[in-house]
Amino acid sequence: MDAGWFPDPTGRAELRWWDGATWTEHVSTGGQVSKTPLTAAEPPAQGGPPQQAAPPQQADRGDAGISGELIDGSHAEVNGLGPTRQNHKMLRVGLGEPFLARQGSMVAYQGDVDFAYQGGGVGRFLKSAVTGEGLALMRVSGRGDVFLAHEESEVHILRLEESGISINGRNVLAFSETLQWNIERVQGAGIVTGGLFNTTLRGSGWVVVTTAGPPVVLNAAEAPTYADTNAVVAWSAALQTQLKTSFKAGALIGRGSGEAVQVAFAGHGFVIVQPSEGVPVSTAS
Repeated sequence: MDAGWFPDPTGRAELRWWDGATWTEHVSTGGQVSKTPLTAAEPPAQGGPPQQAAPPQQADRGDAGISGELIDGSHAEVNGLGPTRQNHKMLRVGLGEPFLARQGSMVAYQGDVDFAYQGGGVGRFLKSAVTGEGLALMRVSGRGDVFLAHEESEVHILRLEESGISINGRNVLAFSETLQWNIERVQGAGIVTGGLFNTTLRGSGWVVVTTAGPPVVLNAAEAPTYADTNAVVAWSAALQTQLKTSFKAGALIGRGSGEAVQVAFAGHGFVIVQPSEGVPVSTAS
């Protein structure tokens, strides 16, 4: 019998995937695919060893006769409300409460979902225009599942409990509507260094951060901590920051290190750094 979806012989779901040789753990109920470990069927009333049912006739489905790793269930959408990593580079949000997301980050959705422009108010608009720390958002509401991604970046989910985080606006993918956000100057970033601005989120809720590759998370309380302004992604808002410049006369004649400005962190909290310096920071004089 060819691979395909058939009525689940265990009765624990509507359909179960038959890979052509045996039943797998991939099941489907109401169109939602998940994983349920296979258990043998109950033995007949007369006794005897449990028997695994042979697959019945192929159900009347549009994927009849198609098989392969892309549709064997391993790439099926995950389940649950709220934000979940579909994979390393894609976020799935099961809609319960509305949330805010980066404009243009939606790659797919299922259900009755509404996308609306979310203005940041006059104050945030002016800050964005002056600082370059733009965060164009859309409000997502309704019922269904929404899939988000941005430039093949990795996605990471953080949950805040009456706390705050400072994030480079380019690394914000989505966050709870319950969180308060604003564009703020990084503490210690003066005119000498050109200014440095980040998006700060505070309150209780979730936020999804993107990174260009697997990041490192540093504990600023362990030792003096410094990060390149082009590589730092986010940090605990409670940390004290200061911009450190290593600019020397040698840089004027092409002998500089290329690492002219770093952010110095002090206090108790974490610093997220990505393995990339390719995106310039938002600065303003």
